[in-house]
Amino acid sequence: MLSERRLEVLRAIVQDYVGTEEPVGSKALTERHKLGVSPATVRNDMAVLEDEGFIAQPHTSAGRIPTDKGYRLFVDRLAGVKPLSTPERRAIHSFLDSAVDLDDVVARTVRLLAQLTRQVAVVQYPSLTRSTVRHVELLSLAPARLMLVLITDTGRVEQRVVDLPSPFGETPLADLRARLNSRVVGRRFADVPQLVQDLPESFEEVEDRGTVSTVLATLLETLVEQREERLVIGGTANLTRFGHDFPLTIRPVLEALEEQVVLLKLLGEAQESGMTVRIGHENAHEGLTSTSVVSVGYGSGGEAVAKLGVVGPTRMDYPGTMGAVRAVARYVGQILAES
Repeated sequence: MLSERRLEVLRAIVQDYVGTEEPVGSKALTERHKLGVSPATVRNDMAVLEDEGFIAQPHTSAGRIPTDKGYRLFVDRLAGVKPLSTPERRAIHSFLDSAVDLDDVVARTVRLLAQLTRQVAVVQYPSLTRSTVRHVELLSLAPARLMLVLITDTGRVEQRVVDLPSPFGETPLADLRARLNSRVVGRRFADVPQLVQDLPESFEEVEDRGTVSTVLATLLETLVEQREERLVIGGTANLTRFGHDFPLTIRPVLEALEEQVVLLKLLGEAQESGMTVRIGHENAHEGLTSTSVVSVGYGSGGEAVAKLGVVGPTRMDYPGTMGAVRAVARYVGQILAES
């Protein structure tokens, strides 16, 4: 284990390198930080940090830069994330509060995260499998055809057209709508099949039972359908600001960001609750070994229904980025809970 003093030297190196983009020398450290020791002691501490793989010398200059291992220790020993300023919090609130639907919430969240962190923002749509039913609407399109609209607690809307075995009037349709919602509203998707299994038999007319069975079959297909997970990405142009942070070329990073499967896997590694930070070579995809990924779950009622996060170079303002990601996730969760 490193001593507290050497940890303080490592923190100072990370902070200076992130802020200046230049390798950090012992003289600069003693001038900028009140470390309470002589430059010779700092040089000795830096030598130990380098021997143990926390910092490295990029070329023959006297300066050192943090390694992936050094950034990892810095993040693991953070006393806390950087709180957002009052204007930043107010901007988040007003920007997200004016969203009109789920698509707008996700689109605004991506733009906001990219602007706040100046990194690439990635937001996953709420998963159907983790949702509860807010409402089921049944709309008549023709005597033997209707539209089923499933609305989730996260604001996600799924629509299906249902061809019925026989004409179904407005009165029985209204009856079915009322009975169906009385059973499933507020219930988890996984519970719905059992809740509605005896619904057809509750209708007196045999023809109505066949229609109800058809509607329920479509509803259950909608609930269990394995839809491709959806992601929205924004702020890719921010990476051009960090061209020198990527070995040789930025192209592998851009190619990795184009693959939704890669991004879904990255977000999937995030903890259900709490923040996950993957640094450099901790990211399994070869194209992202020069990046760090900060991600967290978001949702209503304290349960994550999806993930969001940012991707940027390992030379990242970790306290500030983690604070922004956490704050945005919290606001999005509040909006979903209130919508």
